Amino acid sequence: MTLPRQGSLTNTLLSASFCRKLLGHLIEAGRKARNCLPKRAQITDAMQRPLGQLRLSVTDRCNLRCQYCMPEEEYEWLSRSDILNFDEYRRLVEVFVGLGVDKVRLTGGEPLLRADLPKLVEALSAIPGIEDLALTTNGVLLRKHAHALHSAGLDRLTISLDTLSSDRFVKLSRRTTHSSVLDGFQAATEAGFTHTKIDTVVMRGTNHDELPQLIEFGKNVGAEVRFIEYMDVGGATNWNREIVFSRAEMLESLTATYGNIKEVPKLDRAPADQFELPDGTVFGIISSTTEPFCAPCDRSRLTADGTWYRCLYAMAGTDLRKPLREGATAEELTELVATIWSRRRDQGAVNRLNENERSVFVGLDRLKKDPRLEMHTRGG
Repeated sequence: MTLPRQGSLTNTLLSASFCRKLLGHLIEAGRKARNCLPKRAQITDAMQRPLGQLRLSVTDRCNLRCQYCMPEEEYEWLSRSDILNFDEYRRLVEVFVGLGVDKVRLTGGEPLLRADLPKLVEALSAIPGIEDLALTTNGVLLRKHAHALHSAGLDRLTISLDTLSSDRFVKLSRRTTHSSVLDGFQAATEAGFTHTKIDTVVMRGTNHDELPQLIEFGKNVGAEVRFIEYMDVGGATNWNREIVFSRAEMLESLTATYGNIKEVPKLDRAPADQFELPDGTVFGIISSTTEPFCAPCDRSRLTADGTWYRCLYAMAGTDLRKPLREGATAEELTELVATIWSRRRDQGAVNRLNENERSVFVGLDRLKKDPRLEMHTRGG
């Protein structure tokens, strides 16, 4: 880049433009620097699973009421005074990164409802050791925030899209913002995001017939679709086995449309298994209901009020907010997290698979007493 000459008002304006460009270059350089750091030793749990990915819920609020996640209209919300501030998030993330976490994902609820979220993104993106900083959103507010998030250092987006039909969207989410979700994909591209993913929860009798159309949509917007089996965790109070459209059924349906489908060799611990269509298009399936992936699971979740869960099916977590606010040092928090992780034996999805009479995991009465059991509270 060539520095502008000083002197005139025009050159002053040029300097402002130059500064904006320079800031963009510095952010990109920071991203590359984070990805070039040497690997650190990782702690492992009792089943030799590393602590690798942290899902960070920034709010338990959501602007949709999707049938598979939030089927009720009224919910018990976390206390505002209990919600972590951005500096508290940063301090806790630094502890997790120090123990091996290299992938951080911001979730909710709907994370774009959290005020000033780009400031948190900027703080987290500056932490050495984070190789991938991503965010999962329902896309409704993405047009408003995409540019700021990318400029702050966010690496990737996952956008939830369960149907291409506006009528079905209303039935699924009980909201009329389908067009805003679709516009969110264009906003993401315009902001500079690449490697975007689409999350689709597949439900028999609701959207299981849209799989090919969703793959074609993904091709058009440059995003990889990941089909998710309907899970019985958290607030899925209407769950039953008959609604689950399994991985095997998804592959059978897509094979009928596209022909031979090849499974892509798995090289990471991501929840999705990848498959390739004859034209080279890659899509994923997350089959945690019928073919659990607990054995390689390296993920844990931190709620917006600082409760740490090692499994989506866990009935209890660890309060990290209390010691943090009582003045615990980074070393003390590190020892606490390391000790708890080293004892971890969670494999909730496998345990559920082996149950003969499988029904709703947590009933509505218990959810009202403990909102942290909700999927929208602990993050998907």
